[in-house]
Amino acid sequence: MTSSARLLIVGPQGSGKGTQGVLVAEGFGIPVVSTGDIFRANIKEGTELGQQVTAILDAGDLVPDELTSAIVRDRLTHEDAAHGFLLDGYPRNTAQVAQLDEFLTGRGEALDAVILLDVPREESLERLRLRAIEQGRSDDTDEAIAKRLDIYEQETAPIISVYAERGIVDRIDGVGSLDEITERIAAALAVRGLAQRV
Repeated sequence: MTSSARLLIVGPQGSGKGTQGVLVAEGFGIPVVSTGDIFRANIKEGTELGQQVTAILDAGDLVPDELTSAIVRDRLTHEDAAHGFLLDGYPRNTAQVAQLDEFLTGRGEALDAVILLDVPREESLERLRLRAIEQGRSDDTDEAIAKRLDIYEQETAPIISVYAERGIVDRIDGVGSLDEITERIAAALAVRGLAQRV
C-alpha cells in the first residue's frame, strides 16, 4: 500500500466536492490543487496571471484551456505535490484531460483514481438553494444554478467516460452525512491500494 496518491475529484455543484476534497487530501497529506483557488489567489494578489484572468472574466469569457493547464502544471511542480495531489475543478473537458495526460506522462506518472461524487440533480439544486439562502448569494437563482448544472453535465460526462475506460473511476454515493461519504471514499481508495496516512 502507498500513502502517495494522484487523485481527481469531480461532482456537480452542491455535491460537497470541495469539502470532501480537502478531507481526502488531508488524509493523504497531499495538497488540493483547485483552479478556482489559484485564480482567486492570483486575482487577489494582483499578479500578472491574476490580471490576465480578470481581463478574460470581465469580458465574460472562460479562461482558455492552455492558460488553465499551464497554471496547473506550474502548481504540480511545487515541492508539496511531489508525492501526490488532489485535483479539483481540473481537467474540466477532454482537451484539458489530454494536456494533463501529456504533462503526467512526461513525469512518468498517471492519475491513480477519479472520485466521482454521484448526487441526483434535484439534491444538488436543493443544496445550492439552501446555500444561497444561508450565504445571501443573490446571484444563485434557480435559473443560474440549473445553467451551471447543465454545463457540468455537458462538459464533465465526456471526461468521466475517458477515465472510466481506464478503469480508474470510483463512483461514490454523494448522499448521506459528511462522515458516511468520507468513509465511502476512503473504502473505495483502499480497494485500489491507496492507504491514507491518518
